[in-house]
Amino acid sequence: MSERVTASKFQWSDLVKKEDWWAIWLGFTFILIQIISQVTGAFTFKAVKTHKGWETIGQAFDGIFPGLILLLVVTGILFTIGVKVMGGDAGKFAKAYPAIFILALIAYFFSTQATIKNYLGYAFWALGIGLLISNTIGTPDWIKPAVKTEYYIKTGLVILGAEILFSNIVKFGLYGLGVAWFVTPIVVIFMWYFGTRVLKMVSKPMVIIIATATSVCGVSAAIAAAAASRAKKEDLTFAIGLTLIFTVIMMVTMPLFVSAVGMDPMVGGAWMGGTIDATGAVVLAGEALGPLAGQVAAMVKMIQNVLIGVIAFAIAIFFATKVDREEGGPSVGASEIWHRFPKFILGFIAASVLFSFIIEPSLGTDATKSILKMTKGFRGWFFCMAFISIGLESNFKEMAALVQGGKPLWLYIVGQSFNLVLTLLVAWLLLSGVIFPVPNLVV
Repeated sequence: MSERVTASKFQWSDLVKKEDWWAIWLGFTFILIQIISQVTGAFTFKAVKTHKGWETIGQAFDGIFPGLILLLVVTGILFTIGVKVMGGDAGKFAKAYPAIFILALIAYFFSTQATIKNYLGYAFWALGIGLLISNTIGTPDWIKPAVKTEYYIKTGLVILGAEILFSNIVKFGLYGLGVAWFVTPIVVIFMWYFGTRVLKMVSKPMVIIIATATSVCGVSAAIAAAAASRAKKEDLTFAIGLTLIFTVIMMVTMPLFVSAVGMDPMVGGAWMGGTIDATGAVVLAGEALGPLAGQVAAMVKMIQNVLIGVIAFAIAIFFATKVDREEGGPSVGASEIWHRFPKFILGFIAASVLFSFIIEPSLGTDATKSILKMTKGFRGWFFCMAFISIGLESNFKEMAALVQGGKPLWLYIVGQSFNLVLTLLVAWLLLSGVIFPVPNLVV
């Protein structure tokens, strides 16, 4: 997924010439815009999208066109500046960018429909639209300059870091840590060994992407793992598609199972929060069981999300020193590890620290939530454009070769089954009241 590197020495020009660093600068630009907006109240700049829950086309687009045009212009200018400074063809990018934006808007249009919004998110539609175009008429050459998958993804992940507040850890304490942080590394390691030693999968990056997506938080974790392992775009596309399909299945079936067996809502919420891949799906599944289960599920998932940066860092080191190192070759030094490490993860961590220890304590919880509500909108747009780009760059024939006799599917099924059993066991031990006192949460 990442470009190959020939030198491992840091140069100051990297700060303006490399995509990872531009993702940080752009991510923090959108974050700071919202902080300034909240503090001064002088202006409002929203990442407008079609209205959620629409039933007619008129309802979907009611009053949003001025905001959409402003969003297109501002994001287009900023992304184009980055392309220009990095040495790309800014003119061709600027001409093609509106097409990517409009395709992302179409994905949002379908995903916000009254019925569909409960089952299929924008990621599904964006990926599907891109794949449909690339595998039928083919991706037009004039659009390709703006098909910048990693550029959009990395910028979105930096913004996502702001949403990972350490205060969530404090709220649920050791209970959440036990469910989210104890289980997650075990599942990643189990799936890695199962995929590489038992299934003997050829693509090791695909193994780690599926393992990370399954154990942490689906698409976002898959993206970070792909960058850290320098995976091919085809590996990421396949893994994301697999994750999205099973996320929908688990979101629907798990609440039904919890209710059918009479499971305690707190245990059930923690179980779903630790196993359903997507944060949005976790919230919907939890709310289906009531406010207590919804709150517990959301907190477990958010605590688990904190691990994205940590696991990406660990993957980068592991692949640099073990997986990609030639047998019998020289050991990999710190400079090479630094060079391979996805720098945008530093922006992710910095944003999390900024909001956890500076913004929230100084502005308060309500103001912080207001800011994050706005930044989340931008993050969603950039992810949506990234999924459009992934689809436009992918081909079904190439993806078919990645099936490897059904091994990726078996990796997911076995790994997720292990995850379901272990997470349920830990959730029951911590929250059933048999061993530890049940936390008193205010709903």
